[in-house]
Amino acid sequence: MKILLAPSETKSTGGTRPFDLANLWNKELYETRYKLTQIYLEELKDTSRSKQMFGLKKPAEIEHYQNIGLHSLAKKAVERYTGVAFDYLNYDSLDEKSQKYIDENVMIFSNLFGPIMAGELIPEYRLAQGAKVGDIEVDKYYKINSAELLDEFLKSEEILDIRAGYYDRFYTPSKPYTTLKFIKDGKVVSHWAKAYRGKVLREIAKNQIDTIKDFMALPIEGLSLLEMQTRKNKTEIIYTIGE
Repeated sequence: MKILLAPSETKSTGGTRPFDLANLWNKELYETRYKLTQIYLEELKDTSRSKQMFGLKKPAEIEHYQNIGLHSLAKKAVERYTGVAFDYLNYDSLDEKSQKYIDENVMIFSNLFGPIMAGELIPEYRLAQGAKVGDIEVDKYYKINSAELLDEFLKSEEILDIRAGYYDRFYTPSKPYTTLKFIKDGKVVSHWAKAYRGKVLREIAKNQIDTIKDFMALPIEGLSLLEMQTRKNKTEIIYTIGE
């Protein structure tokens, strides 16, 4: 089973090794990534364009990301991102076996690097969701260039897609896949959805889950199964969040 996960715009600092674009998932995407990152680095020279790409207003924050470019030391993607889902995953507190499961089975859809595995090394960077790099619409760019590669990679895998809906623009599986929805007090939630994606992923890793069937049997504190809905090749598991 492979799990698809969204990134976060916020990142941790620091790293352990030099970044090498060629080491990211699927060598066939190297030229695609290289073209985009070169335009990104060129755009950093213009403060107005950088501001748009970063989605930031404070001059000091903009200057920080302009200065580091893509030249900071790299660390695992799952440790680089610091959004709500990653906070609740709490990767660093997992044992080695659970971390290995995350590294090898979770694919994160970076706004700059496209699909990458959670254990791959990336630098500190900033690119707001939906921001263009030059004239390139990043979601469409990666959908065009990586969809067939992803279909091939996932063809023998069950897929649990716990990304935010926006990332369908990067890739929608062409085979049956499963998603999650979280409801609290009768309403679909956003912030808590991010938190529970992290909690769900943590429990999956701790229990080494490798099928959707096993996942369905996995108790997750705070969640109760409400119903399942299947439309075409998408099955949606709907949970209610308890008190």
